[in-house]
Amino acid sequence: MAVYSENNNGILYRKRLKKHAASVCKVKSIKKLLPITEWLPRYNLSFLIQDIIAGITVGLTAIPQGIAYAVVAGLSPEYGLYASLTSGFVYIVFGSCKYVTVGPTAIVSTMVAKYVLGYSPDFAILAAFLSGVLILLMGVFNLGFLVDFISLPVIKGFTIAAALQIAASQLKSFFALAGPSGNYFAESVYYFAINIKTARLWDPILATITIIMLILLQKLGLGCKRTDDLLKQIRWFISLARNAVVVVIGMIVAYIIKVTLDDEPLALVGNIDKGLPKIQPPPFNTVVGNETYLFSDMLEVLGPQSIVLPLVVILESVAISKAFAEGGKVDATQEMIALGLCNIVGSFAGSMPITGSFTRTALNYASGVQTQAGGVTKCLLIIVSLTFLTSTFYYIPNASLAGLIIVAMFSMIEYEIILQLWKVSKREFFLLTITIIVCLCTGLEYGIVAGIVLEALILLFYQSRPTIQVNTLKSDAGEITVITLPDAVPYCAAEHLRRLLLKVSMKLDANYVTVIDGTNLKSMDTTVAANLLSVIEDYVRRLRPIWLLNFNSEVKNMCLVVNKNISDKFISAPNVLDFAISFRKEV
Repeated sequence: MAVYSENNNGILYRKRLKKHAASVCKVKSIKKLLPITEWLPRYNLSFLIQDIIAGITVGLTAIPQGIAYAVVAGLSPEYGLYASLTSGFVYIVFGSCKYVTVGPTAIVSTMVAKYVLGYSPDFAILAAFLSGVLILLMGVFNLGFLVDFISLPVIKGFTIAAALQIAASQLKSFFALAGPSGNYFAESVYYFAINIKTARLWDPILATITIIMLILLQKLGLGCKRTDDLLKQIRWFISLARNAVVVVIGMIVAYIIKVTLDDEPLALVGNIDKGLPKIQPPPFNTVVGNETYLFSDMLEVLGPQSIVLPLVVILESVAISKAFAEGGKVDATQEMIALGLCNIVGSFAGSMPITGSFTRTALNYASGVQTQAGGVTKCLLIIVSLTFLTSTFYYIPNASLAGLIIVAMFSMIEYEIILQLWKVSKREFFLLTITIIVCLCTGLEYGIVAGIVLEALILLFYQSRPTIQVNTLKSDAGEITVITLPDAVPYCAAEHLRRLLLKVSMKLDANYVTVIDGTNLKSMDTTVAANLLSVIEDYVRRLRPIWLLNFNSEVKNMCLVVNKNISDKFISAPNVLDFAISFRKEV
């Protein structure tokens, strides 16, 4: 009876332990999926003050940038604010990095522009929804590793080309030109050349002044952050909010000219819809002009190249998260889930596609944000802007936004990477150059795809051309040629390996003993095995001695399945020295 009771208690204890473990796993899963459950219980007054300061700083940049990037996308300015608003609230709950600020960015806006110009904003909203669904699925199924196939030269080439393209597209607003701005760099330069005669006087002057002010304001805050001097702290804050400062100055100038001269010599943003976005499902059909586009028609307009958009969204956000995450560690899967939900939820509130913003994330970091709650203040500022300030935004000059965007774009270009790759890797420099050229001449989507495909072809070429080591050993038993195989030989290298082995055999005297050393070889497939055994058969036909040394059991069994007659060719030894009995090594 005592034994039964003890066993029974043990069973009950194990059941309770399993139940507790399951409970712990469930709690960990919830905390991982909802990072807000990690930081919210620890929230305090000190965090609140820091988050409010950071939120105001970021909000003063997010508003002008949101308006500017909406214009880049060919949308009405309020769409940029809608995107920052909805995504901001979602990321507070699901975002894993407290520094990251999501919203519209220059690159994503440029990629969306081709779907808006000539059609309608509904295509941008649908693109946000579809991108969000795809990103969410990739996060759920842990497919983020696919992004790892995009190499650094391709990413840098894409970024440089995107910066140049976006800057070129702003030439229209910079000079207040008539006509379109173009969908890619070469087209933008072409339209600029044929429309330069329509340039106005005051717009390029204001845009140039804006650029100079931004550069000076950036320098104004250098060395002013870590100080108790109130004046320096004010300088630091003004420097951080420089985007808002130059836009406000531009608005004041435009308003004064309008009131005093009763004229508008500057091209202005114009009317912006007042109020918060309407909550409604994303558009699965739309009307453009007198033509109705069903969901299938809209997908046809977006085209297969639109698959690049969610990849770029993931690339931007994950790269930013890694750059600013504490300890350099970031949960890429959670970031993808957060991004996917930001885009999906945003599409129900008229949002364009969004991702992490490097500029605003850097501001968040510099402002000392403590938790994701810093986004609340930013979102509240955007709500105030949409509710009360839209009539004021009418006076924002397009030239001011153009100057702001051009400065932001040239800060994205990493000139040093070009010189670095030229010095250390001509192959990667070539890859970078091709990516840039294709992006500039045909469009960003085609450029990054061309870079990925070219990188894959180069990778396949190198995989199909493995190197083998050939050493000659001399011993009392005769001369031995040792051919050392690499650790892995893919099927695409099978023929190349066969040619190399035959080439070596042609150079050897008939009395040489050949040893193919498979000590390093971890894996190969049947294609390689068949080609390797054809070389063995060639040696046998010519009555030349050959041995297969230290092949692991898996590779050996594969070879025996392909050809059972070579079982006597396999040998095992600690090294070639033991096999040769006695020798003196000469290279």
